Amino acid sequence: MSGTPPTRRTVLRGVALAGTAGLGIAACSPGGSGGGPAAAPTAPVDLGKADEVPVGGAKLYQDKNVVVSRPSADKYTAFSTICTHRQCPITMLEGTELTCPCHGSKFDATTGKVLHDPATVPLAKLSVEVKNGELVAGPSA
Repeated sequence: MSGTPPTRRTVLRGVALAGTAGLGIAACSPGGSGGGPAAAPTAPVDLGKADEVPVGGAKLYQDKNVVVSRPSADKYTAFSTICTHRQCPITMLEGTELTCPCHGSKFDATTGKVLHDPATVPLAKLSVEVKNGELVAGPSA
């Protein structure tokens, strides 16, 4: 180092860049309330009436971070809706296509497979069953 003190302009530029970097990190952090990252269910969760999921379609349960699809009248599949790219909660479902609002990753709600990057890992599959006409999903439902 030369031992010359930095100019005022250099110091201000450094402060501005540090602030901008902080905003960028905040923008890419997972969403959700409570300050912590959103999470997939760790125990079985009740989702409501099984017949609310249309045959050939899917239903997003944002508050539970679960999507359930129904390929036939008596078959259901479920996946976590925590994006595998940066763990953002997925909040958009059109037909059977899920879109992560953070970076645009897309997933198939019937298979969990990635349809569009930046995600490269499929959604985590969850067990799902119907109990007395109600859906229950989770890692050990």
